[in-house]
Amino acid sequence: MIEGQAVGPMGANCYLYACMDSKKAVLIDPGADGKRIYRWVQEKGLQVDYILLTHGHVDHIGAVDELRNLLGTVRVGIHAGDAEMLTDGKKNLSSYFGPGVVLKSADFLLEDGQEIAVGKEHLKVIHTPGHSPGGVCFWSPEGLFSGDTLFAGSIGRTDFPGGSMELLLGGIKEKLFILPDNTRVLPGHGEETSIGEEKRDNPFLL
Repeated sequence: MIEGQAVGPMGANCYLYACMDSKKAVLIDPGADGKRIYRWVQEKGLQVDYILLTHGHVDHIGAVDELRNLLGTVRVGIHAGDAEMLTDGKKNLSSYFGPGVVLKSADFLLEDGQEIAVGKEHLKVIHTPGHSPGGVCFWSPEGLFSGDTLFAGSIGRTDFPGGSMELLLGGIKEKLFILPDNTRVLPGHGEETSIGEEKRDNPFLL
């Protein structure tokens, strides 16, 4: 099962990915509205074992510690390239908008090719730097969580510290566009799309 909600002032998509047989679940990119996300999980009757982060910018991490407290035993994972963003308001960009968001360190680091069990289901980590050094996507049999790497008709911006247009485009073409055309793409902002649609129509990738 995949469900998503847009959270926070920047409308970042937070996703709930669950195995309905075991009721095990992960949260992907809880950027804000922690209590609302917690109620969502409770209404579904799910046990969240992991909070997984596609990258470390504030609009994708803002509710992590609040949910750690609400959910209890949850473990937080982020790629090493973005790990310091959790504990540094300047690096996660929040200090540019206010007092800065400083969170606890991750419980574990994500690696390219790593598989994470979610009950009887699983997610595979795909490292796609470019929007940020530690940007990742998560592939599941039900769809690809693309974070701020790939959007419907667009790509992630690369003008933040550590960004690289060359790396971003290379990762999309070499790691994401090898997936079947009918693969659902669930981006960090905006509407769902598919690999086939983006190969055919995305102006940044033609």
